[in-house]
Amino acid sequence: MKTRQTSKGKGLIRSANRASTRSKKARPSEARSGRLPEPSACERCGAVFSKRVWRQGRRVSGALLDTVRWTVCPACEQAGAATGLGRLLQRGDYVAAHETEIRRRIANVAARSAHTQPERRVSSIDRAGDALEVITTSQKLAHRLARELEKAFGGRVTYAWSDDGSLFASWKR
Repeated sequence: MKTRQTSKGKGLIRSANRASTRSKKARPSEARSGRLPEPSACERCGAVFSKRVWRQGRRVSGALLDTVRWTVCPACEQAGAATGLGRLLQRGDYVAAHETEIRRRIANVAARSAHTQPERRVSSIDRAGDALEVITTSQKLAHRLARELEKAFGGRVTYAWSDDGSLFASWKR
């Protein structure tokens, strides 16, 4: 490929050949289950799939409701099966003593995340002895929850990513 030389430097030359870029990159949900027809809507949570993105809280017209294909979104599938890509384990005496504050903080962060990206939500919160385990539908939400707990309550967070794309985060105070 021959590139054009300009007097402004190599910016134009480098922009012509970017490595590892594809214009039709498939999103993770599309790669797993194939591309859904647009518009589609989740029959459980009401999220609408439009322009290759799941969004919640959109106004839907009557004409759109006539053409919509009803399905179950990936987040509802994961939440129903109590599986996910993120796992946050909280340990220590502090967790048992301040469980209500920790649960409230988790709910606030998850609600803020679900507002803009409904595919990111908490699947389950389980208590086992002095530990609290949170399963999330995305690794990013687990990372965000761990970071917010560290900011709000102090302590130490460790992260471990696995080869399948899941995240195991551990918070202890």
